[in-house]
Amino acid sequence: MSKKLLFSLASGLFILFVIFSYLVDKDISTQFDFDTTVRLQDNISRRFDEPFSIFSDIGNFEPMLIFIVILLILRRKILGIITFGLFGLIHILELYGKFFVDHLPPPQFMLRVKHLIDFPQFHVRSEFSYPSGHSARAAFLTILLGLIIVRSKKFSHTQRLIIISILALYDIVMFISRIYLGEHWASDVIGGGLLGFSLGLLATLAI
Repeated sequence: MSKKLLFSLASGLFILFVIFSYLVDKDISTQFDFDTTVRLQDNISRRFDEPFSIFSDIGNFEPMLIFIVILLILRRKILGIITFGLFGLIHILELYGKFFVDHLPPPQFMLRVKHLIDFPQFHVRSEFSYPSGHSARAAFLTILLGLIIVRSKKFSHTQRLIIISILALYDIVMFISRIYLGEHWASDVIGGGLLGFSLGLLATLAI
């Protein structure tokens, strides 16, 4: 895949993120969000509450930061710094969205997340939930790793397909878990995915 095509895809996805963010702020996704959450919670067994919650913890900022630092150590220094900067930009844009996109999180009665260590006094939910940081981080890292794997000569065609499939499955489970657990609406996840994929593609240009 050429750099020009990668840049075009990254730019297109980021523009979609901006447009979608505007539409979410105008509340066009309200019914879709509610219906999607209800369908997932009605059709997925409550036995998945804890596994999804543990999986969700993997997508927190700290584990992802450790992973990307390890990844960057293995790459050339200056390009690694650029990639690290783009990873940081995800969180700046996430904060911008949570401050300026008027989008309340799912109500408390929909929340199904299970905490391994329960400290109720530390449970703080953001006033606004758009976009999903977990989804953005997952999309960023999987697109980055996926394109590195595709370009690498160390893996056979079959190995590449297996790894790409695992990465895609990781994203799917992460996206579904955010909605099912009642942490985010579907629109939050879509916005986070668009943001993560767009900056992930930009990161691959640096690497």
